[in-house]
Amino acid sequence: MATRRLANYLKTYRKRSGLTQREVAFLLGWKHGEQLLRYEKHHRIPPFQIALAFEAIFKVPVTELFAGANDSVVGEIGTRIETLAAELQNRNDRGKEARHTARKLSWLAANHSRQNSSNQ
Repeated sequence: MATRRLANYLKTYRKRSGLTQREVAFLLGWKHGEQLLRYEKHHRIPPFQIALAFEAIFKVPVTELFAGANDSVVGEIGTRIETLAAELQNRNDRGKEARHTARKLSWLAANHSRQNSSNQ
């Protein structure tokens, strides 16, 4: 049975680094650590640039820092990809549209098959 991961591991990596909330806040260009506390406690999701800043500070990929959130997004997208593929397969396109549909299905199969998504 797979273990459910935390929404983020910011506090874990901050503690491993030995840095305080105030020190990480300084690295982010903030005067205080309150905003960092909100992110660490999963009360807020940081904007993309701040997530990238965490990656730069801790030298850990965003997908690992925010592993639980990443798992959730990947699962939601996987479900939508399956729905889209089913819709595309059920089309009765002809000519140019049929070629476009076939190309989309081919791309989905090559990039988002169950085997590929479980390896990502």
